[in-house]
Amino acid sequence: MEIREYVNSEYAKTLDTAGMRSNFLVQGIFVPGQITMTYSHVDRMIVGGVCPAGAGLALAATKALGTDYFLERREMGIINIGGAGSITVDGTRYELGPRDALYVAMGSKTVSFESADPATPAKFYFNSAPAHRACTTRLITLAQAKRVELGSAAECNQRVINQFIHPAVLESCQLVMGMTLFSEGSVWNTMPVHTHERRMEAYLYFDMPADRVVFHFMGKPDETRHIIVRNEEAVISPSWSIHSGVGTGSYTFIWGMAGENQTFTDMDGVPMAALK
Repeated sequence: MEIREYVNSEYAKTLDTAGMRSNFLVQGIFVPGQITMTYSHVDRMIVGGVCPAGAGLALAATKALGTDYFLERREMGIINIGGAGSITVDGTRYELGPRDALYVAMGSKTVSFESADPATPAKFYFNSAPAHRACTTRLITLAQAKRVELGSAAECNQRVINQFIHPAVLESCQLVMGMTLFSEGSVWNTMPVHTHERRMEAYLYFDMPADRVVFHFMGKPDETRHIIVRNEEAVISPSWSIHSGVGTGSYTFIWGMAGENQTFTDMDGVPMAALK
């Protein structure tokens, strides 16, 4: 497990391109036959990927967590962006097709992952956050997610936000997670921008060919920076930072949040005139 320390906004101003990437960009998330994890001090979020290729993979406790098992004091949200697969939680097996999600409650002792076909393995992307109470493990298909339509073709940001782990869909302790799909010709996400002092956010960008990139914008509204993000890479966004992106073509992204509350609309909008 890689551990990332917290970066405040004043220090972030001093970072060059390499510094921004090493602190906020998460690469190599899906490695065949492995579980990868990046532990951020920002709200103690863990960003990771599971890519079973042949034998199944089991989630294990690590020294960084200081617990007997991984989800002893944590909850987890998982979205499959690869081929069909399954996740077994404390003996109960859940089948996940592409774009299906699973919420795994705090207190779940054993979690294992399998691909239905190792030739087209599942790619289970997950966010895990600390929890103080146990909820109920549940499968959420893309059809069961709450759909929120935003943007317009004229502004190149027409999109559907699919809320998987959200108070309108299921009960979780603090984790909120979903996936945004764009209409043809729309390439901007989260514009106009916002911040939310009460929680952090992580973005995973995917569904992109090798020659396509997303310019992910972050930083304080009056001190913006950008990171070039490629297929199946993620960005950790602290609460003080904007988080917005534009692609050189179509893409999809998964967002996950953890922090003080779960109110999706609790955000501080930034007027376009204030951006620098």
